Order: sequence, then C-alpha cells, then structure tokens
Amino acid sequence: MNSNQWSIKIADTILSKCENGYHPKMANHWGYVAGMTLKAFDWLSEWSGIEKYHHVMRKHMDLYIQENGTIRGYSIEEYNLDHINKGKNLYSLWDRTGEERYEKVIQQLVTQLEGQPRTSEGGFWHKKIYPFQMWLDGVYMSSPFLAQYAKTFHAPECFDEAARQILMIESKTRNPQTGLLHHAWDESKEQRWCDKETGRSFHIWGRAMGWYSMAIVDSLEHFPVNHPKRGQIMGIFERMAHAIKNVQDQESGLWYQLMDQNGRKSNYLEASGSCMLTYALAKGIRLGYLSGIDQEVVNRSYEGIHQHFVTEDEEGVHLHSICKGAGLGGAKYRDGSYEYYMSEQIVSDDLMGVAPFLLASMEMEKLAEIQNVESLKV
Repeated sequence: MNSNQWSIKIADTILSKCENGYHPKMANHWGYVAGMTLKAFDWLSEWSGIEKYHHVMRKHMDLYIQENGTIRGYSIEEYNLDHINKGKNLYSLWDRTGEERYEKVIQQLVTQLEGQPRTSEGGFWHKKIYPFQMWLDGVYMSSPFLAQYAKTFHAPECFDEAARQILMIESKTRNPQTGLLHHAWDESKEQRWCDKETGRSFHIWGRAMGWYSMAIVDSLEHFPVNHPKRGQIMGIFERMAHAIKNVQDQESGLWYQLMDQNGRKSNYLEASGSCMLTYALAKGIRLGYLSGIDQEVVNRSYEGIHQHFVTEDEEGVHLHSICKGAGLGGAKYRDGSYEYYMSEQIVSDDLMGVAPFLLASMEMEKLAEIQNVESLKV
C-alpha cells in the first residue's frame, strides 16, 4: 500500500495528534468512539500489512486492561451497551498474545450482556438509566461483539442473541412508509420523545441508521452460513439498503442529518452518518450481502464525502460537517424534535466522523482491489 491511499492518510492524520504516543481522545476513557477508532486501526493493520496500526490499538487498550483481567474505570452495574463496543478489540489481542487477561475481560463483558436489563420480549435496554428503551446505536455496540464471541468460543446461543437484537429493533423502529428506521423505541411509551401509538422516536437520524447498518455487516461477518437467521438478517438489510438509496441526495450522493426531512430548512448533509452508510453498503456489496444495490450508490457517496466534507493541508486530512453528538431523554432532556437534532453542535475532525471515514475508505479500497483482480482475469 502507498502513503497516498486515503485509509493511510486518515490514520496517519489521527496519529499526528498523539501526545507521548497516546491520542487524547482515545486514551481519555473506556469509550465507544475510541473503541470504533481502535477497531478501524486494527483492521487497517490487517488490510495494509503495517504492524504499527495494530500496536496503536494495543497500546491504547492496555491503558485500561489490567493485569488481573478487569477494566479500569468500568462498572458492570451501569449496564450500558456503549461499554461493550471497545471490547471488540479484545479478540484480536487475545488471539495474538494468548494473554489470559484479555479473555477474562471478554467474559466480563459477556456477563454484562447476560444481565443487561431487557424489554418484555428480550430486547436490550440501551442503558440501565433508559428503562425499556432500545436505541439503534446499541445494536452496533453489542451484536458484533456477541457474534464474534459465538464464533471464537463456540457458543452458538450468542449468535441467536445477536440475531434476536438485530431483528427485534428493526421490527420496532421501522417506518412502514419509508422503510427507514427511527432512532429509538420506548416500549413503555412514557418518554416525551416518542410517538404515543408506536413508541418510536419522531425522526430518522442519519447516524443511528449508520450505526445499525454497520451492526449488520460487522455481525454477519461472523455468522455461520447455516445459521437459521442469517438469511433473514441479510433480507432486512437488502430491504433497508433500498430505502437508504431512495433518500440519498441526488446532487451530492450524501445523506442528511435527518433522513426523513430532506431539503427542509436547516437540515444539512452530515458526515458521520454518510461515512457509516458508505462503509456498511460497500462492505455489504463486497461480501455479497446485497444483491440488488449497485456499487454506483457507494461510488457516488464516497465521491460526495470528498467533495463536500474533506479538506487537506499541511496537518493532514480534515473532515467537516460532523454532528458532535445526539441522543434522547437524559438529565438535560432531549425531546427528539426536528429543532433538537438541528441544535446539536456541528464540528470538524471529531473521531465520531473520522473513524467511519477511515472505515469507509478501507472498504472502498477493498472493492477497488477486487475489481482490479477481476479485470486481470478477463
């Protein structure tokens, strides 16, 4: 691989922000955004053959994985699905080193999921502090981790659990008119942010759709071909991918902050969701999960990312138009209204967007390589 490849340029730009070998946003706490970024680095190490990217992941993970096999600063009692995400990096560490502490932490995170509070039908609450609520983000945090656990430790019941979470939240959040998925669902229908008839939140948030799409492709990668739910998950992904394509902005190839409000005043093309959807669709095309989605969809979105969101200077690659954060409910109450999603801060170079840009770039490079190999055969 050469240093002009986008995946390498993005990763090296992230690393240029390190202080004493540690990135301030990947070393500051046991967090899901750092977890996603480190996972991207580990995959980049595999994809590029450049070992330093794996070492970056290990170095940052080892800040938190203690010798006795516990996580510094982690509390199982929070029952927070976000805490699972960083654990995806443990499989690679355990596989490479055989160190028992990594396996112990994997088991601890599985223990959290076994005790995770649930809806009446068994759907994971997003956090203990959000009773009876399933959020699309949470499926990304937990289902790929569970699927990899099932494969690594020969625990087929964890494939079943991962599949159940993926399928259940889709059935609860899907909008029958558009085929898109609402950000969250409240079984109790108590929250001010939900529709009192359906329990669904009011809007289709682009990044939530991105989280869910990534959850599917990252989970399916581990599923055995003969798993009874594999085809169904693939089928709902195919159906959803067409819905995503239908709201792709015609001019830019990108997606809006709120995907059910294209063109509405103050709605904007948003980078993190667009990068996540590009990654998930490109990976789905590469691995054969999507039959009826033309690669032109991701070619257009990836080109749009570069045209609308990316700048370069002597400091490296910059990504703009990233929604810093959005959620529902909580102490400073987020009511899920149109105005709420538009009020969240828009920033540049946040790992929330840059990590998905790295993931999307790797997938587009992998697709290009497959095409190069195919053309050589002709």
